Amino acid sequence: MLNVALPSIRADLGMSTGALSWVLSAYVLGYGGFMLLGGRTADLLGRRRMFLCWLTVFVLFSGLGGLAGEGWVLILARFATGLSAAFMTPAGLAVITTAFAEGPQRNRALLVYAGTAAAGFSLGLVAGGLLAAVSWRWVFFAPVLLAGALLLAAIPLLPRDTAPVRRPGERFDLAGAVTATGAMLLLVYTVVRLGEPGASAVWTAAALAGGLALLAVFAAVERRSAAPLVRLGLLRSGPLLRANLGAMLFAGSFFGFQFVATLYLQDLRGWTPLQTGLALLAVGVDAVLAPTLTPRLVERFGNARVILGGFCLAALSYALFLPVGLDWTYPMMFPTMILTGLAFALAYGPLTIAATEGIAEEEQGLAGGLLNTSFQFGAALGLSVVTAVNLAATAGGPGTAQAGLEGFRAALVVPVAAVLLGALVTASGLGRSRPAAGPGASG
Repeated sequence: MLNVALPSIRADLGMSTGALSWVLSAYVLGYGGFMLLGGRTADLLGRRRMFLCWLTVFVLFSGLGGLAGEGWVLILARFATGLSAAFMTPAGLAVITTAFAEGPQRNRALLVYAGTAAAGFSLGLVAGGLLAAVSWRWVFFAPVLLAGALLLAAIPLLPRDTAPVRRPGERFDLAGAVTATGAMLLLVYTVVRLGEPGASAVWTAAALAGGLALLAVFAAVERRSAAPLVRLGLLRSGPLLRANLGAMLFAGSFFGFQFVATLYLQDLRGWTPLQTGLALLAVGVDAVLAPTLTPRLVERFGNARVILGGFCLAALSYALFLPVGLDWTYPMMFPTMILTGLAFALAYGPLTIAATEGIAEEEQGLAGGLLNTSFQFGAALGLSVVTAVNLAATAGGPGTAQAGLEGFRAALVVPVAAVLLGALVTASGLGRSRPAAGPGASG
């Protein structure tokens, strides 16, 4: 919902363009930087407890964002809401994966989860345009009302769980937590700054080097830890690595395309935020297909083949948009919008299943954290790369509508390349994938 409200925020709070970009980046930094720690914390301290605690934090700081009278307060609120989401999201996913036995029941639950996420995305596009027309502050107050209602419902509805019993003398892996979080923060910061015009190359390179160094320290710490934050053996699982790499590439392509399409419709064609949201609403068809069609396809063909079908449809969808022109009507764009929604329905839910399948119950939160980190990294990287390609394609140009169009066409190559690479990653595991679980299978 926030993107369409940015111009109003800048005018009301007197923020510079650079400061305004941090309204988006601060959330990404908190979300991506703490996701891995958030996933493991849910396993150690209890999924229900972490979900309820951080949903409360989300409500409070989203409200602070709506009340902000200074730009720095808004940026702080955005970082805190991203941080709360980093702990809340993997905890919520782990509640689902531990409440249902592995197999058809869990698969269907995860596909309903995926459909709900898609519905939120689609409705957010439209709601953002409507709320911003009243006041940008309602873009923050509306989530307070919704999340508050969810909090009240979650208290009686979420199943109770207990934190795993620790061995005598076992301590929390503080060194692993600090190095992992530091590495993730620096790497996410690097990705966020890649596509920002005027970003210092020296600082970006330094952040990348620091992030990689901390990642190496983290790996060394985990090898020696008696109770590691992340069991490194988990990262040697081929299916898990393929699922997370596929998630990263799919998210990068999807959010990169959505970003370019939004700029094309608003900046180049002059459509209003509400018109743009309605144009992209067709993508939300996956909210219906994910819990209805996708489970049948997964049961018949298996995760890997359904994911591959999603990647192939996404490649076709984005490729159809490559020759976009200045005079395209909406019927000419509609095939891309509907195919993108179908591709999302086929890929997103099954990727979630693949990334948590075969993982022990005590590591489900960690698996969810890894998956959401991959999605977040992919989204941030996709946005950065399409922005960089667009800027490079239009640098020094005449600044005409045609030049802007050529820049968008160049940027659209990025989503196509990303999903084709994701298709190759998925296809590499087809021969090793397990057969689809039948209706009576226990997983």
